[in-house]
This record gives sequence, C-alpha cells and structure tokens, in this order.
Amino acid sequence: MGTFLDSLSFPARVRKDLGEVFLKKDKEPVFIQCKACNRRALKQDWQKNYYVCPVCGHYRAIGAYYRLSLILDKGTFKELNEGMEPKDPMSFPEYRDKLKVQTEKTGLPEAAVTATGKVGGHKVVAIVLDSRFFMGSMSSTVGEKVTRAVEYATEKKLPLIIFSASGGARMQEGIYSLMQMAKTAAAIEEFNAAGGLYISFLTHPTTGGVTASFASLGDITLAEPGALIGFAGPRVIEQTIHKKLPKGFQRSEYLEAHGFVDKIVPRSEMRDTLIQLIELHT
Repeated sequence: MGTFLDSLSFPARVRKDLGEVFLKKDKEPVFIQCKACNRRALKQDWQKNYYVCPVCGHYRAIGAYYRLSLILDKGTFKELNEGMEPKDPMSFPEYRDKLKVQTEKTGLPEAAVTATGKVGGHKVVAIVLDSRFFMGSMSSTVGEKVTRAVEYATEKKLPLIIFSASGGARMQEGIYSLMQMAKTAAAIEEFNAAGGLYISFLTHPTTGGVTASFASLGDITLAEPGALIGFAGPRVIEQTIHKKLPKGFQRSEYLEAHGFVDKIVPRSEMRDTLIQLIELHT
C-alpha cells in the first residue's frame, strides 16, 4: 500500500492523510479504538480494512487524498485548482483563526480536493469533500472549486465522480455560501446537457446545501454503508413535525430501499464498482 500511495505524488503537507489520518502526533499507537463499539483493533487491521472497524464494521471518516488513492490508477493523480483558500466575505468574528486551526489540523487549505486521474485506464475528474475540514461545509471557495472542476469535465468530455461529505452551508459566509447551491447545480446541468456521465457517491454525512444541490443530481447515485444522507438532520425533523421517525431514517440503507440511492457500495468495492460503471457508460 505504501508504494502505491507514494506513486500518486501528493503534496507533502497532506502526507498524514494517506492512511495515517487517525494516528497520534509523534507516536504511532499499536491499537485504534472504534468510536462506535469502543473496541480496539490493531492499527494494521484497520489499514487492511480501509478504516472500517474490523470488529463492528463502523465506517471511519477518511481524508480526501487517501480516498483518491483508493480509486485512482498509480501515477495518474493531478490536482486541479490547488491552493485555493477560503475567503472571509462577511468578516465573521474568529473565522480566519478557525480556518487556520483547521488547516494546521488537516493539512488542507479547504474542504474540497479536485483532481484528474485514471480509474481502470479511463481518465476522469474526481471531486472529494473532506469532512475533517469544517465538516466538509460548502464555502464560496468549495463551490468555486467544484464548479471549475465540473466545467473542466464538460470541456474535456470526461466522466465526473463526486464524493460528498458535508454538514451543509458554511454559516460564517452567509448568503455567499448558499449561492453555491445554484452555482454548482447550474454547472452540473451544463455537464448533463453535454452528455457527460456523473456518478455521485454519498458518504457520511451528506446533508444540507450539498444534498440539496450537486450531490443529488448524479446520473448514478452510490452510497457507503450507514451514511447519514438528507437535508435537515433527524432531530431537527422530529422537533419540527413532532413525530418519531422510522428506524434508520435517512441512512443509506433506508434511502436505497426507497429509491433515492441506486446502490450501497462497501469501501473495499469502491474502485471496482466505479470501473464497471465507467466501462458500461463510455
């Protein structure tokens, strides 16, 4: 796995994202504890299982670059619009300081990574939202990066894959964040009009403005097991309608059963499934 990851030539600042995302600074633990079942398992077992708990099957969040390393062919990764940083259009109190903390914590300048690469020999444009950075919330910069990548896919006539993971709009940017819903949706519409293939892959959690825009516009919609997918969260809905929601409501399994998701894809099958879909449609 190490040689494969190195061959992708990712920036040095995100090396900790490459399978090392859950390790403590300066000291590598032998065991990693699952937040769902509280059981511990060997770090190497977590790595072999793509950071899905070897005991209970709970999916841990993974970084954007690590996810790209799992799907892209060796040596084909090329980042688009690298280095774009968030703006502070409303001069929101302490926003810049929080952004700095997020960058130091994750090594990322923003919550979205956009790139070109090959999946099974087929060149694609891939966009990944990283939930470790401000919960993958959609800022004006995230919207701009997504839009530019979609426009690039339209121009080059390439398949588009978007991995969504978001808590919704970034409140520190107010209306500028909300405007990205229309902006990204318009870019997807132009991509569709040009006959492009768009695979939307929903991961935990995909909520708010991202769900209400580009995440829900795929030609094919895939999801990871157990992912929370929706606009408002279950607690907000229950408090609004004053009713108890069905068990598993808004989870990927429930949405697959009700036709919102086409297929639930385990992380270990992610690359093979994408290759199959691209080959069938190109």
